[in-house]
Amino acid sequence: MITHATIRLTIITAIMKQLSAANKFSMVVLLLPVWIALYLSLDRLTRVIVYSFLSMPEDEHLTRAVYFFIFEVPKVLLLLTLIVFVVGIIRTYFSPEKTRAALEGKPLFVGNVMASSLGIVTPFCSCSAIPLFLGFVEAGIPLGVTFSFLIAAPMINEVAIVLLFGLFGWETALLYVIMGLIIAVTSGWVIGRLKLERYVEEWVYKIRSQHAPVEEQPLTLTDRIDHGWDAVKDVVGKVWLYIMIGIAVGAGVHGYVPENFMAGIMGKDVWWSVPLSVVIGIPMYSNAAGIIPIVQALLGKGASLGTALAFMMSVIGLSLPEMIILKKVLKIQLIAAFAGIVGIGIMIVGFIFNAVY
Repeated sequence: MITHATIRLTIITAIMKQLSAANKFSMVVLLLPVWIALYLSLDRLTRVIVYSFLSMPEDEHLTRAVYFFIFEVPKVLLLLTLIVFVVGIIRTYFSPEKTRAALEGKPLFVGNVMASSLGIVTPFCSCSAIPLFLGFVEAGIPLGVTFSFLIAAPMINEVAIVLLFGLFGWETALLYVIMGLIIAVTSGWVIGRLKLERYVEEWVYKIRSQHAPVEEQPLTLTDRIDHGWDAVKDVVGKVWLYIMIGIAVGAGVHGYVPENFMAGIMGKDVWWSVPLSVVIGIPMYSNAAGIIPIVQALLGKGASLGTALAFMMSVIGLSLPEMIILKKVLKIQLIAAFAGIVGIGIMIVGFIFNAVY
């Protein structure tokens, strides 16, 4: 029997939750101007630190390297914090169960486009490749559609987009997203048309879910804000060291490598630079945080945009650890086809950019 005390407690709890949500939302609103002020002051603060506090002379190799490092590290971390927080909130609307449900029963090409688009906003890392793959297969989602998701999710993630935006500008970031989507959609479609299901391990198709569907609890604004903060702590906590190492290497290249030094190795007139960069990039293990600052420095020293993008996409999109993990559910022929098809797509993108830019 419901008593008056129970009703009052329920009402008080609801009011406290509303106040908590309002307080957290107010904190976010108050922190935003602080973020903007810090971001707009970075250049001035860097000049004060390098030229006034450290008293370093201008136009020297070490000065250029130090300036690059001190300016780029906080800029990238500020951008990453903001974007990861926003994406963390957005991702509360896209659970793996909802993603699978959205892709069920879709025809091949439509499914490839949807899977690639959902891959951008769905949490994904190499360690979750097998659970996601199995979940998609259990739901009856075609193999090609599944691969479109597996290609897009790691390649077009918020860390890559933030770093590209911060280091190259919004045009290059948007270009990367578009090219990544084209590669994911096309590669998944080709894999689907080749009918490679026979190269999936037999036990995968025999598996049946042993768990009842989990009923999702509705999330409040407070819950979504908490998810945003958790995403910041998780993502930034994992990649900040890679960012600093990558920017440190980039700073060394920026300060000491002569202008146009890379033109003879990674320039647009060197036809073999694109396939070589992809072949070198595929077995490398790095993430966007580590590789993009280095690519930026190489571009500043004469590397062409198409070759640099091809190298970056092959490192991020064809992760060696992911392929090793997928060996548990895929036969080597399918993994080779996956790497080959995506690699060819990346090379085509590289050649197109070298021809246009």
